Amino acid sequence: MTGSLIFSPLVPWPLLAALGLLALAAVGLALVRRLAGWALRGLAAGVLLVALANPSLQEEDRAPLTDIVLVVVDDTASQRIAPRPDQTEAALQGVLAELAARPDTEARVIRLPDGQGDEGSRLMTALAEALAGEPRARIAGAILITDGQAHDLDVAPDLPAPLHVLLTGRDTDWDRRLIVRNAPAFAILGEPVTLTLRIEDQGAVPPDAGPAQLTIAIGAEAPQTYTLPVGVDHDLTVTLPHGGMNVLQFRLAPLTGELTDRNNAAVVQINGVRDRLRVLLVSGEPHAGERVWRNLLKSDASVDLVHFTILRPPEKQDGVPVTELSLIAFPTRELFVEKIEEFDLIVFDRYRRRGILPTSYLENVRDYVRNGGTVLVASGPEFGSADSLYRSPLAEILPVVPTARVIETGFRPELTETGQRHPVTAGLETLAPQGGWGRWFRTIEVTPTGGQVVMTGAEDRPLLVLDRVGEGRVAVLASDHAWLWGRGYEGGGPQLELLRRLAHWMLKEPELEEEALTATAGEGVLTVTRRTLAQAPGDLTVTAPDGQVTVHPMEETGAGMFVAQVPAAEQGLYRLEQGDLSAVAAVGPPAPREFVETIASPDPLTPAVEATRGGVQRIEDGLPDIRSVAEGRVAAGRGWIGITPRGAYVTQDLRVTPLAPAWLMLALAASLAVAAWLVEGRRRRTA
Repeated sequence: MTGSLIFSPLVPWPLLAALGLLALAAVGLALVRRLAGWALRGLAAGVLLVALANPSLQEEDRAPLTDIVLVVVDDTASQRIAPRPDQTEAALQGVLAELAARPDTEARVIRLPDGQGDEGSRLMTALAEALAGEPRARIAGAILITDGQAHDLDVAPDLPAPLHVLLTGRDTDWDRRLIVRNAPAFAILGEPVTLTLRIEDQGAVPPDAGPAQLTIAIGAEAPQTYTLPVGVDHDLTVTLPHGGMNVLQFRLAPLTGELTDRNNAAVVQINGVRDRLRVLLVSGEPHAGERVWRNLLKSDASVDLVHFTILRPPEKQDGVPVTELSLIAFPTRELFVEKIEEFDLIVFDRYRRRGILPTSYLENVRDYVRNGGTVLVASGPEFGSADSLYRSPLAEILPVVPTARVIETGFRPELTETGQRHPVTAGLETLAPQGGWGRWFRTIEVTPTGGQVVMTGAEDRPLLVLDRVGEGRVAVLASDHAWLWGRGYEGGGPQLELLRRLAHWMLKEPELEEEALTATAGEGVLTVTRRTLAQAPGDLTVTAPDGQVTVHPMEETGAGMFVAQVPAAEQGLYRLEQGDLSAVAAVGPPAPREFVETIASPDPLTPAVEATRGGVQRIEDGLPDIRSVAEGRVAAGRGWIGITPRGAYVTQDLRVTPLAPAWLMLALAASLAVAAWLVEGRRRRTA
């Protein structure tokens, strides 16, 4: 029970002050005039002023509240390094026991798990949220049990009590880590890109740590190992092997005694893009479909097109000046000898042998394909004649043999069973106009000798044949009527989409590979897609970052498409194997923030601790005692930490009692006024 004097004036304070000044002036005037009752007049005025101020005695019945100590336990990934989990639990139990033994004190335990994505340790956020949920007047202190690695110091709350850190880890801890700098997200195919690597040792490094053994692998290729010194930057020049996503893996050989090997590996994903696609289009003669290829290739801003149309054979003599036949001469030697390797795709559009390209030049084209180049033959009636490209060294790489028969009848192109699964033609049926595709009217009869027949024409003869030769690719389109679709004849068809896919398959774009194994990382799951021409690809074998091997069935979701959902709770590199294909997929960031700095250190939290006059204690040195300290005093010392008792309470009952009733104050003031009048009247009669 506590009491205090309060005032509840019957008139506003300014008016009461004015009345007080007026009364003081009146008493002063009486004193100047030497009136005998001036003192009684002053007392009467004072009593009236006190009555107007209405003094009362306020009594409170208070119930004390307990002090609250916030205990934030860091359970993030870096805290799971041995022996930190045991240290953390021992420290937590010790702190709770100490606080339980103190009167009127209770603990609020907040456990901090791993954040979403790569947030790192959000210690200050957890502390701020806990502080917001409790009355500030009851917060006696805060204790963080952590390795000191906090990544949100910019949101540190303003604490009304001391902040302390109980630090896990050991003085003898040391670690070796790999750092990958300036890794680009994109790189141009065929051009070298430079990455900077750095290997660092942290903590109490033993003198016999020695140099580092670094293993580097690109995609599913065989890894290579190098011996590198520690503490210096290393420039690594890489040329991407293919377009699309390229996964580069770096791993340091683990050493005995180092804290963890979680930061010994790094994964860099670089998307390989082509700078400019160089395409050579050679049209053997003007025809209705010639502009189909030109318009297709010119519509793509990333394509550099070189197009030549042969208007007449060299032996033709009609007296027309050469300057009126062509703007420039056909630079055959420059294109097919000197710069042939610079082209990504060569298209022969209704080309026939007329002595323009010598046999040696066509041999160069054959070798160009075997070494990784691509050739597309869009044939017409000339393909079955004596001057066909098949009657040249290109016959060694073509997947068909012409029969010299040309079928000229209306037909609708159809997809074969293989074509329904091949990415070049899969799904084209959905792009058919109402009533189906429009008809074509010419097929050059060919007999397939290899590759895959993905479309058929008249009399069910091969219409589009795709093949791989050596490192390169070859395609044969056995008709020159694709332009009918582009003109919308009988509703047309997906001419642009077909030719676009065909050109990009020829250019080895990853999304059009008929045999491919890819993976996409999602929230805790890895979606693995297998594209194949086979009917059943078999099970998927997955090797997780921790070395655990699991087998997953693949479900067919479409023609030639199989999908498996693989749980991927752990961040790192997953290795995928299915049949004779293998791939890698990275889950999470290249270098998780939790393992950038693994040595326990109080440095990140020191500014926040010093601002509240708290302290840092290493758990391996023993758990500190908890003492009471006055607000604003130093709250930590050797072997102890302090909390500030807040003395908070809740008022259960409140009573307000006036010091004197109003009638009594009025009677007292009147009595004093009458006494002053009587004294002054007697003085005048005596005088």
